[in-house]
Amino acid sequence: MIDYHGQRVLVTGGGSGIGKALAEALAARGAHVLVADVNAAGADSVAASIKGEAIACDLADAAAPGRLIEAASRGGPLSLLCSNAGIGRNKRVLKETDEETARVFTVNFSAGVRLAQAYAASLGEGARGRIMFTASENSLSIPAAVKGRGLGAYAASKHALLAAAEWLRDEADALGVHVLLPGAVYTPLISRSLPDPAQAPPGLGLIMPERCAELALRGMDLGLFYIPTHAHIASDMRARSDGVMAALLALGLI
Repeated sequence: MIDYHGQRVLVTGGGSGIGKALAEALAARGAHVLVADVNAAGADSVAASIKGEAIACDLADAAAPGRLIEAASRGGPLSLLCSNAGIGRNKRVLKETDEETARVFTVNFSAGVRLAQAYAASLGEGARGRIMFTASENSLSIPAAVKGRGLGAYAASKHALLAAAEWLRDEADALGVHVLLPGAVYTPLISRSLPDPAQAPPGLGLIMPERCAELALRGMDLGLFYIPTHAHIASDMRARSDGVMAALLALGLI
């Protein structure tokens, strides 16, 4: 189990949902947590409850990731960055607009890459850091439980983030890299349309943010790159691999 006592960690999107649960779980392990969120009141509330620090930050601003890492590092180097902030999107691909899609990619993909760049640059000579990106089960497939819900742009942005993280793992010797792959988690994105989590369809496999954070920290303890939260993620991925295999056979390549 990783000992976080005396370590400074930064959690983006820490004012609610998975980010809040991560901040609380890390604080419970002794970390000094910096809680960043576009919702300043949410960040303040979480930070006060865990004796951390709050930083208001809108990652839709291309310059914000660099400023955030600079501000968070003033009190000392960061041992862990949880790049968790993201925005949801429900709209069919054929109805998307460039402006809407660009905002989704700016927050869900580009901000994570910019945070990683700024974080790596902030590390001293010979120092190592650790980063965990929050991607999604939608990075890997179209989960059966959400088909038809118009998640194309959201899924594409999270798929891009996963690919970038895989390349970052290959390139950045000074960074330990992890990717959290949550299935359905009861966050504000879901609670707006489902006020009572007990009414969630069984096939959704809904879990609470605290369980997601528990799995995230356990995955980092184990040194895992991929940190899934639901068993059905593997079976949902099978359609893609089976389709590629069928195509190889049809083309006579195997």
